[in-house]
Amino acid sequence: MHNRWLRGAVGAAVAAALLAPTVPAFAQGATQTEARTVGRVEAPATVANKLFNAWLRRDRVAAARVATPASVTSLFSYPFRAPDKFLGCSGNACRFVHTSVRVPGGLNGILMVVSDSKVVKVYRSRHITKPASAARYLYAAHVAGDRNRGLEVATTGAVKTLFRVKYDPWGVKRYFQGCQPEPKGFSCAYSYEGGAMFMHVRGSKAAGYYVHSIGYIAD
Repeated sequence: MHNRWLRGAVGAAVAAALLAPTVPAFAQGATQTEARTVGRVEAPATVANKLFNAWLRRDRVAAARVATPASVTSLFSYPFRAPDKFLGCSGNACRFVHTSVRVPGGLNGILMVVSDSKVVKVYRSRHITKPASAARYLYAAHVAGDRNRGLEVATTGAVKTLFRVKYDPWGVKRYFQGCQPEPKGFSCAYSYEGGAMFMHVRGSKAAGYYVHSIGYIAD
């Protein structure tokens, strides 16, 4: 009786082994490869180009795979034609620039900030239709300590001048006094105790306004 029970148990084990699902060798290899690639961090240039190409195709679904919602919204609202040159990446900041058209500001196109295989911030040249708006935008960038944001609406020289001194929230308060026409555009003033700052704005409503340079006077 014992032998009959043993033979039955062995037979059941063999049957179970035959019926159990098996994973082919190539599938096992694929699973292992997939496991190794999970969590892999892609190079910033690779991620930036994936987003850029998705934008060129107007493919928001593909863009959402490699960028935050805010980054997708920002890129897809870019007001100019697509930049025609990839300038490469400096650290995790990747730039696409124009070589055939002129756009306002020193950014000259699009800058993407990449973190953990995802674009988390998109800076872009902006089309601003009022001189005062360009001046206020640049000033807000200074308050935020964000040079790239400033370059969206101002030349490299203007940003360098303004950011030479870090904004001090406890320092002398500045008051926006509006913009007045001057020979080559507009002069937008911020007054403060002891002097004033003048942002010299160039451009047009059609092409977009930008801050060209900044000057100061003392009382």
